[in-house]
Amino acid sequence: MKKLTVAVFFGGHSPEYSVSLESAYSVITNLDREKYEVLPVGISQEGKWFFYGGNADKIKEDKWMADSACAPAVLSADRGSGELIVFRGNDVERKHIDVALPIMHGKYGEDGTIQGLIELAGIPLAGCGVLSSALCMDKDRAHKLAEFAGIDVAKSFTIGDKYDDSAIIEFGRKVGYPVFVKPVKAGSSYGVSKVDSEADILPAVEFAFKYDNEVIIEENIDGFEVGCAVMGVSDVIIGEVDEIELSGGFFDFTEKYTLKTSAIYVPARIDKETAERIKETARRLYKVLGCSGFARIDMFLTPEKRVVFNEVNTIPGFTEHSRFPGMMKAAGISFAEVLDNIVTQAIESAEVTKWLE
Repeated sequence: MKKLTVAVFFGGHSPEYSVSLESAYSVITNLDREKYEVLPVGISQEGKWFFYGGNADKIKEDKWMADSACAPAVLSADRGSGELIVFRGNDVERKHIDVALPIMHGKYGEDGTIQGLIELAGIPLAGCGVLSSALCMDKDRAHKLAEFAGIDVAKSFTIGDKYDDSAIIEFGRKVGYPVFVKPVKAGSSYGVSKVDSEADILPAVEFAFKYDNEVIIEENIDGFEVGCAVMGVSDVIIGEVDEIELSGGFFDFTEKYTLKTSAIYVPARIDKETAERIKETARRLYKVLGCSGFARIDMFLTPEKRVVFNEVNTIPGFTEHSRFPGMMKAAGISFAEVLDNIVTQAIESAEVTKWLE
């Protein structure tokens, strides 16, 4: 049987560049080589594109660009060509792509931009499309759409770069402290602050603006964070619910990728009925926000067992500490099987789309 060529896109002009390298390493080393040829496509922090044909360990170590197996490349936007064009001195190589799998977190990777380029080129896309990627990256608009669908969300206040200090102070007093201040469009908790007093809220807003041109201020939700790994297009598979236990503060960048003082329990330490309600809420959010392929839905569970929407990660982390593979593993699905499912459904969805065209 002919192997399919899966182009794995990694890196990118984003603060989450380093996280992408670790995730991509895990994906590249876990794809079934009996079924797939892997075509690693790296994007530097400056936004330059390369084909990388060397050892995957150098991706994880961020030494891939210095390797002789790295060469400048561009993705052909010619619809139907399905090619990565690689430049080696005066020579040009054309490498065929059957499926594109972006493993790029944050801006320019998870926000619909690279998805648009892939879809423009007519290459089957593994994961969420342009609209759902852009929507889920935008915390304000995702929350509004979820609330319209009858799903609980935290009270929030969103501002642009021209804002009124007094309105921010008033919102903080209205909902009470602590509050969370976040960039509207950023991931991995970059730019996020937990604010315990009025004196700290405006500096937190200024800090968040370093990562985006919009900032959202949210009320604190008592309880703990839970999540669901969801995979599929029309029929979805949901992994076991997980639970984050914090010793203090919040699940910031350091905790997400080191678990120094926090712990993740999967399955979550909750009753079966509550777990089913969380899964059903995740299923609804996946559909409401137009997700496909795979995504991780993050929610809060209050002491009263109210399920409150937090955010959707359309390209969740795939590192050794990552929650998505862990939730699927707890449901009896190995990482290799997850990746195989994601790639297979991308091909099937593309065939349906092509028939409709």
